[in-house]
Amino acid sequence: MATFKTRLSKIAKTNGKVILANDYDCSVKNLEAKSIQNIQKLHSCLCGIKLNFHLLLPLGAKEILKINKTAHRYGLQTIADIKLNDIGNTNRVTAEHLWNLGFDAVIANPIMGLDSLKNLVKSSHKNEKGVITLCHMSAPEAALSYDMEIKMEKKQKLYQLFLNWALTAKVDGIVVGATFPKIIQYCSKKAGKKLNIFSPGIGTQGGSTNQVISSGTDYLIVGRTILNSKNPVRVAKELQLQSFGK
Repeated sequence: MATFKTRLSKIAKTNGKVILANDYDCSVKNLEAKSIQNIQKLHSCLCGIKLNFHLLLPLGAKEILKINKTAHRYGLQTIADIKLNDIGNTNRVTAEHLWNLGFDAVIANPIMGLDSLKNLVKSSHKNEKGVITLCHMSAPEAALSYDMEIKMEKKQKLYQLFLNWALTAKVDGIVVGATFPKIIQYCSKKAGKKLNIFSPGIGTQGGSTNQVISSGTDYLIVGRTILNSKNPVRVAKELQLQSFGK
């Protein structure tokens, strides 16, 4: 079986580089059915689907497994967006549960420390699963923390440290918000082909698809722009074409 990074790249060659952020608030009922319906309607325009913590909490193991199996049946990769961040043993056990539920990758918070991150990546890669770490998020207030200047061996921004850790730990990718194209450009230039850049914040939060693609983003993470549109399929197809550079 190929690695997560290879599996995602393979489906992206035909389906484009859009990952659906299948995130709903508490007012939405029938989350399992809604999620499966999204996969069935949109799969030809997607390479993956991301399930956030607040979607997973109200669902049972059987429901989550069914969603992941449906995604895999259509060739999509699935990502558990839980910002994993704990001691090594807790990270390992949590990841094992996620793999048993059918996930292909997990989004983690590198604030756990470099050694813990290395261990998470090592154990995940043994299971042919992926690890994506936060580098700089899409919300406007993210600059207050991720742009914070820190001093270790040298002065640097927090996101620069997180990028260095991502490269050292050999994670599969990093999250850099579409609302910060200059930081995407910086990370892309420094990382090269060593890791993928995943960018949330397209559309609803103000990020521009064309701008982030030209800045170096590899994958677009899009939620409300698709889910809240009157014609989700049409919007997903438009984003798909833009992800190909068309």
